[in-house]
Amino acid sequence: MQLLSQTRIDTLDNIIIHTGTNDLHAKGEDVSGAVRRVAERAQAVFPTTNIVVSTLLPRKDFPGKLIDKINQQITVDCASLLNAAAQELDELCFLSAQSMSTLETSDHFQMVKLLGEGSYGKVMLAVHKKRGTPMALKFFPRQSTSLFSFLREYNLSLSYCTHPSLTRALGIFFYTPCYYVFAQQAGLYGDLYSVIVSEVGVDEECVQRVMSQLSGAVSYLHSMGFVHRDIKPENIFLCDRACRWVKLGDFGLARPTGCTIRAVWYDSPFCTPEVEQAKESEKEEENIWITVETTIDSWALGVLVYCLLTGCFPWEETTHDDPAYRRYKEWYDRETEREERSEGLRGEEESNPVAPQFEGFSPLVMSLFRELLNPQPRLRGGPDEILSYLGGPWLMETEREEKRKAEEVEKEARKIREAGTVEEGREREGRGER
Repeated sequence: MQLLSQTRIDTLDNIIIHTGTNDLHAKGEDVSGAVRRVAERAQAVFPTTNIVVSTLLPRKDFPGKLIDKINQQITVDCASLLNAAAQELDELCFLSAQSMSTLETSDHFQMVKLLGEGSYGKVMLAVHKKRGTPMALKFFPRQSTSLFSFLREYNLSLSYCTHPSLTRALGIFFYTPCYYVFAQQAGLYGDLYSVIVSEVGVDEECVQRVMSQLSGAVSYLHSMGFVHRDIKPENIFLCDRACRWVKLGDFGLARPTGCTIRAVWYDSPFCTPEVEQAKESEKEEENIWITVETTIDSWALGVLVYCLLTGCFPWEETTHDDPAYRRYKEWYDRETEREERSEGLRGEEESNPVAPQFEGFSPLVMSLFRELLNPQPRLRGGPDEILSYLGGPWLMETEREEKRKAEEVEKEARKIREAGTVEEGREREGRGER
């Protein structure tokens, strides 16, 4: 078996490894296993460099298996064909790198105020001096940001985020001596985190309005072939004070659906339960690899609904060490078993009290939680499930209030009907019909 290989280091601070084969006899190994070894070996040799592996296949009937070959000091595994979106995004990054220029920020933009900052860098509200257009400039420190990761976020936001509830880049990108910078649509009214009242939450009507928009935005992003992987209140920006228009932003962690990444456990309720094993592996310095699936975003949306309705998190971390998550998981398992036992049986259903932190919710939204916060990722519902639960009460308090109002309306209607009957009887008496 012959393997043709070319390796080059370009201006992206990446090692681009192109591989192709003349003889297509593949070893019997699945794609995920080889991808793991590519990441482990290449990153071990170049710990601070982005490794990009592309596969050039001369025949369409390549069986989808992978071929191993040692090329000098680097072990290169021929990856399977990436999905079209990932390939296109990589190409956009390569092309945009060739046209990237340097600018003096103060020559072209008038800085207005700081919109936000974090480990990634900072976001400034600015006005274009010639056009007078307001925009957000996102600054990434060059010292801690690779050019490839910067271009990936920029091109994803520019080319794939055309949904009205996704924050889109504006086609302006450049670098300064200290920063990589690109311009994007500005959320002039802050982020969703700023309107959540601690231990109170947000008005229920507002919550449903926000989730309706995010459902469409995330579903659209998934249809483009990407998973956001960082949905949280701080990354949802407001276009008005009443949350009638919100935009999901910050695509720095977004990855193509189906790609393999190293599992990273972090202390947050937004972290999915399937990466709990990574918590222990960190102590043993062992890497756990997972496939990026759309259900990662579904879990985050479920946690977000809880946060907006209560102003609290349902648990501190998504592990069995957390008592609140453990109680939820136990309730979920009992509910699943109860439903399985009751299938095809009639009679009174067995009671299953909800976990304490979910006691204030209506049966309607509890059904939504069961869809989005399913501990088993393969059975987890998609973002579009949210649309089926809009319009009804999500809080028990709201449900009781709606029931009380309905009873009052019925009571008034009954009075009107009774009054009409009495009046009709009197009219009959007056006509001597009775």
